[in-house]
Amino acid sequence: MIHTPMKQTLLIKLVPNETQFAKLKETVQHFNEACNYVANTAFQRKVFNNWQLHHLVYRQIREQFHLSSQMAVRAISKVADAYKLDKTIKPTFNPHGAMIYDQRILSWKGLEYVSILTLEGRQIIPISIGFYQESRIDKIRGQADLIFRDGKFYLAATIDAPEAEPFTPIDFLGIDLGVKNIATDSDGERWVGKEFNGVRSRYTKIRSKLQSKGTKSAKRLLKKRSGKEYRFATAINHAISKRIVQKAKDTLRGIALENLNGIRMRVTVNGSRQRRIIHSWSFNQLQSFIKYKAKVAGVPIVFVDPRNTSRTCPECGYVAKANRKGEEFQCGKCGLLGHADHTAAVNIGRAAFQPTIRLEGFFRQISLSPLGAIS
Repeated sequence: MIHTPMKQTLLIKLVPNETQFAKLKETVQHFNEACNYVANTAFQRKVFNNWQLHHLVYRQIREQFHLSSQMAVRAISKVADAYKLDKTIKPTFNPHGAMIYDQRILSWKGLEYVSILTLEGRQIIPISIGFYQESRIDKIRGQADLIFRDGKFYLAATIDAPEAEPFTPIDFLGIDLGVKNIATDSDGERWVGKEFNGVRSRYTKIRSKLQSKGTKSAKRLLKKRSGKEYRFATAINHAISKRIVQKAKDTLRGIALENLNGIRMRVTVNGSRQRRIIHSWSFNQLQSFIKYKAKVAGVPIVFVDPRNTSRTCPECGYVAKANRKGEEFQCGKCGLLGHADHTAAVNIGRAAFQPTIRLEGFFRQISLSPLGAIS
């Protein structure tokens, strides 16, 4: 039995020649100029409805920006969607912002080419895909976004990812999130943050220096480096979430996650460096990756209240602030020793399910390369 398909995004690289590259870039620029024109008109006239905007600006943007009929429709729709979020602020669209394509102006030609409309007609452009994209390209549904990133064009296409029927878990794998250890599971495996935080610290220092200079060349470098730290964190979160979900599936366990509400207020930090780390790492992104991968794999997910999880003894149940001393846990009643993050993960798993769990054995440390591969 299969649930209603869940949507995922498939990123496919385009490999245009010089002429095709120029045509794509020109088309994207005209499209976003048209979006800015529509946004300005809508804001001045206080008209935000898609249908009303269409009758107000359709002819003008087709003539002024040389867009095709469907391109004009997609530009108006993009602006109307932006105003659905906030009608009090006029949105501004980057000259190389994403351009929306649907089936009328884009079609896939097997696994090798895509037919895409530009201002100068259709272009048949080669695509570069790996095994992952190749096995899923037949599932593409609806529109795709043409993205210009780091001097290259990509298509971000929507695919159907069927959710497997959740199995009945025999136990739950508890996951604790933190600063020094990005994630620790109830088996004692840890994804340590030292290596990652070092890379992110270098990004921060470089960004700070460039911002303080304020020159044109510094601004160009800032723009070039923009998004690198985000992509780095995303790669790490993908690797961690994949490992966690696969482990849970292989052992027929569900996954117990913390309720993240107020996590940045709950986590204790020492100094400005740790404060920057806790406020910049994307805990929500890591959990969202775990959730969608778990849905595809049929792994049940449970959210629990994380309060006192690192202060509660999983052996005798004694709760005290003094039980936790930095990274160490020592029960003030029965004397149980362990790692504080591991203790928290065990208690998180126990809160979701109530088998007999004992803290024993050694902890294994999981390291990730800067590209996010587990080693």
